[in-house]
Amino acid sequence: MYRVTKEIHFCYGHRLMNYNGPCMHPHGHNAKVDIDLESETLDKRHILYEFGDLKEIVKDWIDRELDHKMLLHKNDPLVPALQKLDEPVYLFDTNPTAEAIARLIYDYAKSKGLPVREIRVWETHSSYAAYREKA
Repeated sequence: MYRVTKEIHFCYGHRLMNYNGPCMHPHGHNAKVDIDLESETLDKRHILYEFGDLKEIVKDWIDRELDHKMLLHKNDPLVPALQKLDEPVYLFDTNPTAEAIARLIYDYAKSKGLPVREIRVWETHSSYAAYREKA
């Protein structure tokens, strides 16, 4: 089995609803995303997937949709105020946890036909959440 990993960085703000702790307040992260692709075969160039193409597909989407935005639950009371101020927000049906962000990126990459094995979203240098489908 072959595997390649592309690392992507982006910044975001969020807060968690129904949470008792510091993450209940708006705060930000400098996130790192690891995108693992996996395949039993390589293409005619002996490449699983071109890193530049992976960057173009996923990083461009992350930059457009998530980077420097407030990621919030769609029912967060901050949403109307931020929208009124024309602040950039991305709305989730769930709490915008690192786990939810990993799933969102996974689903997007999969929808583009990428052979995704796992997505890891690092909120800090020592903490990440991951998503992959059940084997």
